[in-house]
Amino acid sequence: MDDFQPASALIVGAGSGLSASLARAFARDGLHVSLAARDPDKLAGVCAETGAEAFACDAADAGQVKELFAGLDDGPGAPDVVVYNPSYRVRGPFIELDPAEIEKTLQVTAYGGFLVAQQAARRMLDKGAGVILFTGASASVKGYAQSAPFAMGKFALRGLAQSIARELQPQNIHVCHVVIDGGIRNEARGYVGSADKPDSFLDPDAIAENYLHLMKQHRSAWTFELELRPWLERF
Repeated sequence: MDDFQPASALIVGAGSGLSASLARAFARDGLHVSLAARDPDKLAGVCAETGAEAFACDAADAGQVKELFAGLDDGPGAPDVVVYNPSYRVRGPFIELDPAEIEKTLQVTAYGGFLVAQQAARRMLDKGAGVILFTGASASVKGYAQSAPFAMGKFALRGLAQSIARELQPQNIHVCHVVIDGGIRNEARGYVGSADKPDSFLDPDAIAENYLHLMKQHRSAWTFELELRPWLERF
């Protein structure tokens, strides 16, 4: 991105999966990393490995998001790169879905993205540059049976990204939506593939390298949407 040299990154919705890989990638590249999660205690291992700082924050709570960014302002400083990674999923037959669970899905998956992006954009506009990356999913572009809530949330997040990209990119803020179109490898959950189908799950470290590339793109050729999928998949 032109003369933009990011020095700090915030990952919201951090855990032991993709966000941990993102933290490692950003830290290796010399960025100061901040991690936000409802339970920051679970991030102790990642923080020890990367030197990241952990903050408590429910991304769907406007007050907590505002407090998170205020804390960063008073500490390591406003982040140059912000990744929105939280999501919440509930499945089931459409006529049996609990409205309260639908509301929670939309709050975490989409509304929280708005809250975080708004706080980030205010600070990036003052700086004159920045990067906002949204983690999408297969459900961002195609709705599956018995998965209406997740599709609603991810479609909404994608719409948010499209809208603010058109508004903010002319002001030197790179906005990108990343479609993770497949399962992410996670040994703790048994998502590792099989001997006859290696790499059928996306490698979180490989995904993180793509985020790092997006962060470094020159503004004359910014990517708005990147779709990542494993080489072996079911259609």
